[in-house]
Amino acid sequence: MRQAGRYLPEYQALKKKHSLQKMFDTPELAAQITCLPVDILGVDAAILFADILTLPRQMGFDIRFDDRRGPVIGGTVAGDLHHREDIHDAEDFSGPTKTIRLVNEQLDGRVPLIGFAGSPFTVLTYLVEGGSSVNFTRTFRFINEHPVHFQAWMELLTQNTVRYLTAQKEAGIQVFQLFDSWGGILRPADFARWVLPFVRRIFAEVDLPSIYFVRNCAHLLALMDQSGADFLSVDHTVVLGHHSVIEKTKKGIQGNLFNGLLYADDATLAREVRDVLVGGVKHGRYIFNLSHGVFPDVDPDKLKFIVEQVHAFEKRN
Repeated sequence: MRQAGRYLPEYQALKKKHSLQKMFDTPELAAQITCLPVDILGVDAAILFADILTLPRQMGFDIRFDDRRGPVIGGTVAGDLHHREDIHDAEDFSGPTKTIRLVNEQLDGRVPLIGFAGSPFTVLTYLVEGGSSVNFTRTFRFINEHPVHFQAWMELLTQNTVRYLTAQKEAGIQVFQLFDSWGGILRPADFARWVLPFVRRIFAEVDLPSIYFVRNCAHLLALMDQSGADFLSVDHTVVLGHHSVIEKTKKGIQGNLFNGLLYADDATLAREVRDVLVGGVKHGRYIFNLSHGVFPDVDPDKLKFIVEQVHAFEKRN
């Protein structure tokens, strides 16, 4: 869905030798990991191996990665309402851009490379919460009690996200995906106010084919359709081919096999994949994908089976 990772034995072998931070920060390792799904699963594109918080680390935030807790941020945004002296515009993207060049050398034109960034709202939730969250209470307090500061941080993150994606473009990505893990926690009215204006700027200013993913997005599709992205990536809360917005949109659609089905038997999985494809191909432009990420204990053979089913369907149709 987003990047190569924990489900591949080849990845686990690398992780026994290197920390997650080391793998993110070493272009040779990140390039190798980026290419694993292409080489092993036979997927039709590679997705840059980078973390959603790569950008704020470049801006000066103290971010470390814990194998159990995920990202941990020292000195949260909400703890200091003013732009801290150590926070600055991101300028050094040499690590990710070197990774991109190495990936393209290894891919040698076999498949396109998709760049990646977190949306400003999703990134800001991590910076406010100090890491992952269940109820996002710190974020909602920050937005409502300090709206001017919230706006300022969103402006800064948006500006730097454009820089980050532009650097990826210049290094050689062919497409980019903006990943909004937490946009779906909002009501439509709040999404329109707190998220949409910023992502529209990103899609307008980065001149590449683009994909916008929002998790838990069924209630937000009409607004996502106004984002300026070329493709709307939807999770399993949307039934392809049977939603009023995506029936009418002129954008491409990406999605959305429920990742809980990755544990199903092959007969069930084949039927479910076909159902998604039948709904998906009703749209003029369509990319098959999962509803969200792959769980760590999923059998990679299940993923190969899905890829084979999709390719067989494509040949028949």
